[in-house]
Amino acid sequence: MTIKQALDSVLQRAVGANGVPGVVAMVTDRNGTLYEGAFGERVVGAGASMDADTVGLIASMTKALTSVAAMQLVEQGKLDLDSPASTWLPELADVKVIEGFDADGKPQLRAPKQPVTLRHLLTHTAGFSYEFLSEDVQRFQAATGAPGFITCALDSIRLPLLFDPGEQWSYGVSTDWVGRLVEAASGQRLGEYLSENVLGPLGMNDTAFKLRDDMRARLATIHARLPDGGLAPLELEVPQEPEFDMGGGGLYGTVGDYLKFVRMLLNGGSLDGQQILKPETVEQMSSNQIGDLDVPSLKSANPMFTNDMPMPPGIPHKWGLGFLINTKPLPTGRSAGSLMWAGLANSYYWIDPSSGIAGVLMTQILPFADIKALPLFLEFEATVYQQTR
Repeated sequence: MTIKQALDSVLQRAVGANGVPGVVAMVTDRNGTLYEGAFGERVVGAGASMDADTVGLIASMTKALTSVAAMQLVEQGKLDLDSPASTWLPELADVKVIEGFDADGKPQLRAPKQPVTLRHLLTHTAGFSYEFLSEDVQRFQAATGAPGFITCALDSIRLPLLFDPGEQWSYGVSTDWVGRLVEAASGQRLGEYLSENVLGPLGMNDTAFKLRDDMRARLATIHARLPDGGLAPLELEVPQEPEFDMGGGGLYGTVGDYLKFVRMLLNGGSLDGQQILKPETVEQMSSNQIGDLDVPSLKSANPMFTNDMPMPPGIPHKWGLGFLINTKPLPTGRSAGSLMWAGLANSYYWIDPSSGIAGVLMTQILPFADIKALPLFLEFEATVYQQTR
């Protein structure tokens, strides 16, 4: 069986009424694309087929692109990892740690023991979280009227810290602040900076915060997983005239575009003659930057947006400057020291520098860690390794 036959079979079996509505997936090595496939529909029951140029919300897969942008500016000396981030964004000097709530539900806040740095933000050790992962954030929003993350309003990221910077790991709006640091240091809106310095040079022409008409014509709809296991289309879109470009999760794009990005990282920061980062910067981003801390399993505080996402038992996971890192080989075949992350609507990628293999898979389903989409990603990855060994 060829790699195409094997992977086509995995994806085709996953599509259906109680599976995933549609899926696009691709695999690359350092030289070029090894596989691409697309099955199912952009909108379940509507007939328009998923194909290689289907556009989807890549959500938190935006984080890696924003992190690369920040590290370009670190290379240029316009940002640095360990100065107070308020050097560039003075409002970060005012961030507070939440200690609890009084009898009236008012948040009790105090100054942090040390300032937030770009390193804290890139590693998710600053103390920020998301409302779908933290009941304390939900209570803060209820008490203050702070809007939710999907609004792309600046007040949605002006949240208190759950702990002092550097003391724990917590997934949240940190990378949105990284995007704002990129803007402060470059003098450009984040989308404009990314277009000129990352997306454009890599030929990622179908990745943007704002959907062009031709991208919208190829857009897959996000679906909700229903209690009976079925799927229903959602009317859910990132604001197209946002108050700020959401560096933590606002990009739409294609799997083919993202494959170019992961191939650039496999090649130490360059692709087709375009040097995006220095090799030593890629190495730094790809290595443990949180010391003795481990990335814990993610616990849902809102089952509409995410299921729990347990980390594999017995395999400590670290965080680099933008990526999750497995410290031991995974059952799928992924090598120790590989990178991965995902997007809220069940898009996933991994980058394996040891084997020189990377893959990207996209569906459009909520909640995250979907009961069908996450196992599909793991089966797809395992089949890639079976076929390329």
